[in-house]
Amino acid sequence: MDVEESETNKIYIPEEWSETMEAIAAYGEGGPTATTFICGPTNSGKSTFSRHLLHRLFSRHKRVAYLDTDVGQPEFTPPGCLSLTILDKESIDSKVFPERCFFYGDDSSKRDPEIYLTYIISLYDHYQKQYNQLSGSASANDSGVPLIVNTPGWVKGIGYDLLVDMLKHFAPTHVVNIYRYDKSKNLPSGAFWSQDGDVGAVTLMEINSAYDSLDRSERPKRSRHVRDSSIVTYFRQCFPGDMNISSDKEIGQALAAHPPYEVSVSAVNIKHLHNKVPKAEIYQSLNGTIVGLAVDSEGSEHLPHCVGLGIVRGIDSLRRVLYIITPVPLNVLEDVDVLLQGFIQIPTCLLQVQGCVSPYLASNVLPGT
Repeated sequence: MDVEESETNKIYIPEEWSETMEAIAAYGEGGPTATTFICGPTNSGKSTFSRHLLHRLFSRHKRVAYLDTDVGQPEFTPPGCLSLTILDKESIDSKVFPERCFFYGDDSSKRDPEIYLTYIISLYDHYQKQYNQLSGSASANDSGVPLIVNTPGWVKGIGYDLLVDMLKHFAPTHVVNIYRYDKSKNLPSGAFWSQDGDVGAVTLMEINSAYDSLDRSERPKRSRHVRDSSIVTYFRQCFPGDMNISSDKEIGQALAAHPPYEVSVSAVNIKHLHNKVPKAEIYQSLNGTIVGLAVDSEGSEHLPHCVGLGIVRGIDSLRRVLYIITPVPLNVLEDVDVLLQGFIQIPTCLLQVQGCVSPYLASNVLPGT
């Protein structure tokens, strides 16, 4: 086994994994770059493999594209988002911003598989157009940008159908299917996405998980903890990095005292994802919730691009304004014209602070229209 260093501990990478990564990294030298589709059941190690493959690709490429289709535990965004991120060696260990992002608004694709797939295909097509050297419109400077596609662990029923649809549209150069020791949880072996079982030009790599999965009873608890931790970390960005706050309680208190942005109701279009809200209750339903901050610009194909998340901390119905806390910079916020509400909830640890959802006067105000 190889040993690779992380910031907190040593991670042991099986030789099988290392050889697979090296074969992908070496693909297409002087020619087309790899598009690697990584799939497998929950807790098989897909995200771990993706992270280490990313670092391995940097040994041969200046930049790597990462398409994250796991809305429950995405790598570079808060939960509920689908994104395409372009990374280089310098940005990988710092704060990164997606090249393009959609707010799906839930931690599972079960809620609306159709729009979920629409978002993913749009992200992939953007990569093809802008970064794939085989695309006629891709810049010569952007050629040689390999793509990693990380997928969720839902591999049965509709989840399986979604993986098949993605594979058929993407036509990847490599498919990495990771097997867990509990064989009943795995995807089928071979080219499961092909009706005749022919892999065609795809290199299929079937490897074993590097570790045993968690006990079944612990999985929901761990998943919720990871999602909550990701949201807390995201809103921690509202404050300077050297500000002395570390615990969830301190972050909750700091958010309760943080001046929100004041957003005129007339300046934004409010869309509720996955459910319908009576017109008379639209604004009240936003109070104390997380929303996606999006821009519905020309060329967005009616799919508003998400620039970040915000907490609606209060509503002034008389003045018709919303009070929103977000780490998104003001110059970016000025273009936001859509608020998307889904089912991503504020972690309990951030709500257990008196005054957390009370409105505050803003020092910065978004101009209304």
